[in-house]
Amino acid sequence: MGNQLIDINNIKIASNLLNTIVKKTPLQFNGRLSDSNNCSVWLKREDLQEVRSFKIRGAFNKIYSLKNTERKKGVVCSSAGNHAQGFAKSCMELKIKGTVFMPTITPKQKIEQVKMFGGDYIKIVLEGDTYDDTYISAKKFCDFNKMEFIHPFDDVSVIEGQATLALEILSQKKQPIDYIIVPIGGGGLISGILSVFKELSPKTKIIGVEPKGAPSMKESLEKGKIEVLKKIDPFVDGAAVKKVGEIAFKICQKYLDEILLVPEGKICQTILEMYNKDAIVVEPAGALSISGLELYKEKFKNKNIVCLLCGSNNDISRMSEIKEKALLYSNLKHYFLIKLPQRAGALKEFVSEILGPNDDITHFEYTKKNFKEKGVAVVGIECVDEKDLENLLKKMKIHGFYSSYLNDKDDIRQMII
Repeated sequence: MGNQLIDINNIKIASNLLNTIVKKTPLQFNGRLSDSNNCSVWLKREDLQEVRSFKIRGAFNKIYSLKNTERKKGVVCSSAGNHAQGFAKSCMELKIKGTVFMPTITPKQKIEQVKMFGGDYIKIVLEGDTYDDTYISAKKFCDFNKMEFIHPFDDVSVIEGQATLALEILSQKKQPIDYIIVPIGGGGLISGILSVFKELSPKTKIIGVEPKGAPSMKESLEKGKIEVLKKIDPFVDGAAVKKVGEIAFKICQKYLDEILLVPEGKICQTILEMYNKDAIVVEPAGALSISGLELYKEKFKNKNIVCLLCGSNNDISRMSEIKEKALLYSNLKHYFLIKLPQRAGALKEFVSEILGPNDDITHFEYTKKNFKEKGVAVVGIECVDEKDLENLLKKMKIHGFYSSYLNDKDDIRQMII
């Protein structure tokens, strides 16, 4: 299809098909985000779909388009979670057997959701550490069994389905939209958004957001060709891919206005704030657009903004990790190696001389070894102000406790904590 946009007429046909399958999700004004970012913020709540993400749109549109002979053979997909749920729900609705390949690190909550939505029509295979590994396994399975592969993003019918949410936004927001902020994983969603807005609302600027640990689209656009990243941070599992789709790359290369990167810690901060302040549950990929808005808010000052909340499939067991990453990003939690004199009262001295009145020890690991003058302890300290770190370091050095700061040594910190 070259670098042309997806046909708007096909998107409208998909919208009519999906009317009885997907919810027309709310476009909600958010006063808190509007006030704190000096703009008008509207949230497209795709997290409120039955499968808790927009992925049902593309999966159903694609599977429905298959011939009866293709349906009878069964269908296959690979997914980190949300596409799998949309795929499973579609198989259940259309009474088609499906096989889902998921990475071994997929949160248990997402696996259980796939089982629930697909029932007896779905078989799950856990294989590979990342989406890209899983994709290779799924394609081999497909080729061997001559079954149809339902791609999560690099397929015209899938993109047409995803694009239907853009038609909804335009029907819901009567005032002009200055910016729409869109998460990017493989690129299917943003391809659909671009196809609708460049045709029907060309003055709206489309801003893509990727996690800093998986900037596959940004690097590809900078190099002028699709780049396969050698290593990615899989934390934002719904948007962490090593390689973007060919269709998406061509469309973004010609039409995308800008792409932003957001650190994983900032995403965690957003997840906690959305939960605590708005009672909205978002997964890491679902928080991308709001994180991008907050991190680059000067760009959006006094504008009308739409942020896509693309999913809410967040496993509760991840919340401790999310809180930890948020605190580290905010410079409120710090890990140290300290030299602790091996004598009575040394720990009491550390607490009384080093810690401030509001500092809290959250981790302490130490084994006394009598043949040494000083032992090494691992200490985690949570502060109430990021400026407290400077004073902590100063007092540790003055009193001879300081050995090493671990926040910027990810591998060592993860190994010993």
